[in-house]
Amino acid sequence: MNQLQIINHNGQRVLTTTQLAESYGTEVQILTNNFNRNKARYTEGKHYIALEGQEKRDFLNLHQNDLGSKNAVVLYLWTEKGAWMHAKSLNTDQAWEAYEMLVDDYYRVKSTLPQMSPAEVLAGVANQLVEQERRLVAVESRLEQAEKQQDDIKDILALNPTDARKKVNQLLNKIAQSAGGVGSYQDVRTESYKKLEERARCDLAKRVTNKKSRLALEGMAKSKIDKINNLDVIFEDGRLAEIYFAIVKEMAVANRIEVDAS
Repeated sequence: MNQLQIINHNGQRVLTTTQLAESYGTEVQILTNNFNRNKARYTEGKHYIALEGQEKRDFLNLHQNDLGSKNAVVLYLWTEKGAWMHAKSLNTDQAWEAYEMLVDDYYRVKSTLPQMSPAEVLAGVANQLVEQERRLVAVESRLEQAEKQQDDIKDILALNPTDARKKVNQLLNKIAQSAGGVGSYQDVRTESYKKLEERARCDLAKRVTNKKSRLALEGMAKSKIDKINNLDVIFEDGRLAEIYFAIVKEMAVANRIEVDAS
């Protein structure tokens, strides 16, 4: 791994996408594609810092070396946790070895407090307190948003888990019936799956194929494997099930269908 230019931003060490790609022995576009495919799993301020406009220009003026992404609208700086997410996406021995070196030699710097003046120490503590307060406000904001989302789908989540699929099918039937014959049950079901794939950034067909392959290796009978469908993979994943519940509820509400747990 080449000697990295040290970049400090708001009191923490970060790396540009170019630096991270070079460290992991991969291409910038591969990291960018991985990030775009899994963007919902990344949290700004925790995994990355996004610089735009004047803030980006000021940063590039301060760091004269060629850091890449100068022409991009957004310049991403990756924290230690962001570097871990990228290593997880790549999942190669080289990436994990590079990540360990980054943690040991770059991100985690030995304390230099004994060499600092009392005023500098106090200033550093004050900056940390301000940053902690900012992060606390951000966490509280996310919690409020999460609570609101839970309120929006609480009636769907009240469904008995043992017959959740039956209840969802009943709702989809009602939605199809409310369309007055214009939209068939299959059309409604297909629409609900499409919305799920877009919102959850998943590929249901691929998940079904993987599940069938896994069950075949486990020795399940072909007649049973052939019956595996989208609902099977949705309801085995808590996150997908929750998102799908919300989507079906939204579709029901849009068609003025009452949703209950009966």
